[in-house]
Amino acid sequence: MNPSYTITQAGFIATTIIFYGLLLQRLRKSLAATSFTEGKKKKIFNGTLISLIVWAIATSVLSLSGILSDFNSFPPKIGIVLIIPLVAIIWMVRTKEVKEILMHTPPESIIWLQSFRIVVEVLIWRLFVDNLAPIQMTFEGRNFDILSGITALAVAYLVANKKISSLLVIIWNFACIAVLLNIVTIAVLSMPTPFRVFMNEPANTIVTKFPVVWLPALLVPLAYGLHFLSLRQYFNQVPR
Repeated sequence: MNPSYTITQAGFIATTIIFYGLLLQRLRKSLAATSFTEGKKKKIFNGTLISLIVWAIATSVLSLSGILSDFNSFPPKIGIVLIIPLVAIIWMVRTKEVKEILMHTPPESIIWLQSFRIVVEVLIWRLFVDNLAPIQMTFEGRNFDILSGITALAVAYLVANKKISSLLVIIWNFACIAVLLNIVTIAVLSMPTPFRVFMNEPANTIVTKFPVVWLPALLVPLAYGLHFLSLRQYFNQVPR
């Protein structure tokens, strides 16, 4: 096995575990400040943790079994790992429990977590260097998502020091969602399906392989999930 790819694989695993761990740590702190009963706090935290573990295992099994690598079906089976977290996160963000949790969460703590996208973009670039991903999926091509990670650090600093308006933070969130949608669309149009647009090789099949499958299954949902949380917090909690 290519030693470089082995390091990249380890990078995807480490990034996923570390940043979800930081998210869970933030959730625990915010829950502690809510008015929920101790039982409800444990139920929410444990439910979140178990759901993430189950989803990580399920997508890993689907990947290792080769099921996700079937691009002949329509829609491609990789769609499973894209749709399920999107529906789950949209439902979750709208709940009254999340609304109260956000009331006890510093806005900058949600924003700075987006810095994980810097690491992810470097890992995707490494896949390209190893001829495992097409150039358009990298920052050398059509992927500008690294800017979301870099600007997240600056925006989080400005928010923490109350040097930026709520409107600008909302605009930043929407802009980063647009950038994320851009690369997700490019990734889908680079897959070996009937609606493939980018015909250069290699086709985008690496996202169906473990552990890179955690990119669409866990890391992309982490990115838009944090944006959804930040937007709800600013629309409902932060004075404008």
